[in-house]
Amino acid sequence: MKDRVLLITGVPGVGKTTVMRRVKGLLAGKRIRGFLTDEIRNERGERLGFQIETLDGRIAPLAGVGLRSPNRVGRYGVDLDALDAVAVPALALEERAIYLIDEIGKMECLSGAFSEAVARLLDAACLMIATVAQRGKGFIAEVKRHPRAETWEVTRANRDAMPGRIASWLDEEQP
Repeated sequence: MKDRVLLITGVPGVGKTTVMRRVKGLLAGKRIRGFLTDEIRNERGERLGFQIETLDGRIAPLAGVGLRSPNRVGRYGVDLDALDAVAVPALALEERAIYLIDEIGKMECLSGAFSEAVARLLDAACLMIATVAQRGKGFIAEVKRHPRAETWEVTRANRDAMPGRIASWLDEEQP
């Protein structure tokens, strides 16, 4: 298996997580690791926060408007303990696994353990597909500059075709 990284970016709300969910479905039966991020909304549809769901079914809060935390991104308190306890182990290096990471963003990069886990994957011989914040400095910018990484932008016009395009990219990777 070749070792490449595909980064998916786009404006907030364009459908990056939906693309990743569909890619997960296309990879049924393969060894996949990582996590997806879900929005938490109230009955009026207002976004209250985010939760992490690992690909093996563990769920933990990531951030919330009512979460008291010294770690904040915008109006959200970020639960670094939950991120480190649930998302970081889901990124443990495993031979012949395909990694799906949703997302490498400001909240996640507040965790040194998360950044270290992603850096290990970037430097390993593995396939990784990750959503990444469209803007960002520090580790986000480093990830985008990694020599193994190529970046595709999700737009409203291409989002429905993107999972198939990613599946084709993965098929190219098979020995």
